[in-house]
Amino acid sequence: MKNEKRMNSAVRREAVAGYLFIMPFIIGFLAFSAVPILISLYLSFTEYDVLGSPKFIGLQNYIRMFTADPKVWKTFGVTFFYAAVSVPLKLIMALAVAMLFLKNTRFTGFMRGVYYLPSIMGGSIAVAVLWRRLFASDGVINALMALVGLPGDIAWLGRKDTAIWTLIILAVWQFGSSMLIFLAGLKQIPASLYEAATVDGGSRFRQFISITLPMLTPVLFFNLVQQTINAFMAFTQSFVITNGGPRDSTRFYCVYQYQRAFEFHEMGYASAMAWFMLVVIGIMTALIFQSSTRWVYNESKEG
Repeated sequence: MKNEKRMNSAVRREAVAGYLFIMPFIIGFLAFSAVPILISLYLSFTEYDVLGSPKFIGLQNYIRMFTADPKVWKTFGVTFFYAAVSVPLKLIMALAVAMLFLKNTRFTGFMRGVYYLPSIMGGSIAVAVLWRRLFASDGVINALMALVGLPGDIAWLGRKDTAIWTLIILAVWQFGSSMLIFLAGLKQIPASLYEAATVDGGSRFRQFISITLPMLTPVLFFNLVQQTINAFMAFTQSFVITNGGPRDSTRFYCVYQYQRAFEFHEMGYASAMAWFMLVVIGIMTALIFQSSTRWVYNESKEG
């Protein structure tokens, strides 16, 4: 009986200690995530300009967004194109570089750090400003093109057909985090599979198609979900480098939402836009998860 009481007391002490350790996270999550999310949901049904009190207007913000504001759909289309192009290119680049760094050499660790560095600072204001200067009419890109005999007077950021591609190139340049995840996945593939394929006469390309890609699909799935969400939430590139121009060709959805909130002081409308994007990201993520049953290799199911 005494032993049972002691065990119960020890379990309670461990439970209290566990709750104390996770309490900072719970408080932070409630104060800075859960409560603001619920407040934004309420504000999406109101007319609110920050200076006054919220005025409940029902579904008017959503009706206006879907029927009376063509910029919502234009900016969403720009964001969708950006995500649809940049995410596959980034994953392809990340996988290619990860395969190059699979074998350890004297400088492999240093080179991994160099290639990962853009992912750490890629979303910063400083890099965005630097990128804007690189692609300016008198920037480095045009100067390099002129040196090799190509036209060196292209207004990269001033033309609708080139401005969005400068932002896509910047996104692809930030492939470091995906590269490290791919590298970790590549190291988990048993070497015996490649040895057996070599004995059977399988070429490098055949080994990549039949072994590397199938075994890497769980990692590919994770990177695809993460990068898709990040692409739909892109903001700094558009806001700093092009400010949405020319003629809204690079104005991302989040930039337009920001402008509605902090330039036009339409917090209620901006909140409705935020919830619409949340639903879109949720649907996109659900579709990726649904499709994963057809292309993601699961060892437990495959036997």
